[in-house]
Amino acid sequence: MSDPLLAIRPRAEDVEGVTVLRALPSARCRSVGPFVFFDHMLGGDFAPGQGMNIRQHPHIGLSTLTHLYEGAVQHKDSLGSDQLVRPGDVSWMTAGRGVAHVERTPDTLRRSGSRMHGLQLWLALPKELEGCEPSYEHYAATQLPESEALGVRIRMIAGSGFCLESPVSVRSPTLFADLQLSAGATLAIPAEHPERALYLLEGEALLDDEPLPLHEMLVLPADATFTLSACGDCHAVMIGGAPLDGPRRMNWNFVASDLALIEEARRRWAKGDWPTVPGELERIELPG
Repeated sequence: MSDPLLAIRPRAEDVEGVTVLRALPSARCRSVGPFVFFDHMLGGDFAPGQGMNIRQHPHIGLSTLTHLYEGAVQHKDSLGSDQLVRPGDVSWMTAGRGVAHVERTPDTLRRSGSRMHGLQLWLALPKELEGCEPSYEHYAATQLPESEALGVRIRMIAGSGFCLESPVSVRSPTLFADLQLSAGATLAIPAEHPERALYLLEGEALLDDEPLPLHEMLVLPADATFTLSACGDCHAVMIGGAPLDGPRRMNWNFVASDLALIEEARRRWAKGDWPTVPGELERIELPG
């Protein structure tokens, strides 16, 4: 690589008892394509009787995407959705003008104990869709397209790239690819989207003969091509897409192009003027 790439070292956060590495947003990079939030969930091992329990909380102005590698999540929302999300699936919730949801370890895994590993990402909606009707969609792992050749397996989680297109209903040009390489395999990284970033989940790899740091996000320059080489079996993801149609403000779980939208959402949640998840009484109160 001729020029140094922007490397973002995630900060560790505790989300209702689940440890995450948060790469976006960062002071050095607010977004990559439509992605404004990137959490690598390192919940680790839950003993019997324990698990994730993220109580009822709100969102506006974004789509949330949950993708697991180990464990499972029960998703419930104010639209009436009640969906078990398994490894490889995509849980896709578009908040629009406002939605609330709950994410928790299902009862069967809570009783037996389980291991959690996965990603949750937020994608900002285009300005004209920020106030759209909320919706929820679930995609089974078998619905996601993938290719496999010469020790490289690519699964397109959302958007398009590498001659694959996901059925997930993204609202703007998007790339979210899961990349698994066997030892010695190589993959050409084309300049298919103007904004792109790589994140190494497991293993060791090189990007144009330079080590790809584990659990750091490398933001790639536009129009540049690269070669990803696996030193051993490795697992990475690539995100990206078209630049946002203007800056976004983020406050707690709210994303919007206009601060007034966020202030109104804060007021409504604090007042209790918000759609509720059926059967749920507990909720996360507005911070600050």
